[in-house]
Amino acid sequence: MKRISFAILMLISLAVVQAKTDLPEQSVIVPGFNEQVARERLLDSDLQPLEGIWYYPNEDMTIAIERWQPEPSHKIGYRLLLVASDDLELLPGTVIGYIEASAVDSKYHLWLYSERNKVTLCGPMECVATLNKDATSLTFDPPHWEVKVRVNFARFLPSLFKGISVIPDVEKEKLPVGFRKIFPADGNGNKFNKVRYL
Repeated sequence: MKRISFAILMLISLAVVQAKTDLPEQSVIVPGFNEQVARERLLDSDLQPLEGIWYYPNEDMTIAIERWQPEPSHKIGYRLLLVASDDLELLPGTVIGYIEASAVDSKYHLWLYSERNKVTLCGPMECVATLNKDATSLTFDPPHWEVKVRVNFARFLPSLFKGISVIPDVEKEKLPVGFRKIFPADGNGNKFNKVRYL
């Protein structure tokens, strides 16, 4: 019974998230999209700090972030399009996620499709993304699911467990997951994060 109620609760929360954000349930593919098209689109527009071509090292893919406004809603402001990837099943122009501004200038709502059905992505996962001051990196922390169960055996067998103590684990610092901007170039004509030798 608990499993059924948990599954129903998860489905309701998923439906509420999708209704609230107006996200498509599955990714779409923008035909004819490639790096050259992305650069032309970006150069022809008044760029916002979030817009550009980014490298996603965790998935070894290059993506473009561009302004986008869906027809029925004006909440979502950007979409993430795949430019290039080592995974040949994903086509250039595949929308891999969406971004929405928040009340804080450097914080954004980020939805990335986290499930896959061959070439179609589905199951948007929500997290908070942070844009640094230079607008050269966008980091996020994907949600983590942890279930902890504690059983106090000492309560049942007090004489056996008098000498046992519990020491909590120390969590190690983890590098943030995120994107590095590679286009547009900085004022010297160099790509971001590249050393310029004089």
